[in-house]
Amino acid sequence: MSMTTDDKLVYMVNQIARNFAAMGQQEAMTATADHLLAFWEPRMKLRIRALSVERPDALTPIAAAAVARLPASAG
Repeated sequence: MSMTTDDKLVYMVNQIARNFAAMGQQEAMTATADHLLAFWEPRMKLRIRALSVERPDALTPIAAAAVARLPASAG
């Protein structure tokens, strides 16, 4: 079974958040948001913001908080 592009984005942001989780919730959220801002292309950031609304239960709490910190333009 292959994952959709949306599923891959959700998987990736959750994985990034898990990698930073040992830092503690606040620091992990900041590090995850910083990572998305630095390394994800604008279309990916815009889509993960949309997915956080469409599928809010798909994101871990750290990932959801990080995505919420992305600017609305996310570019």
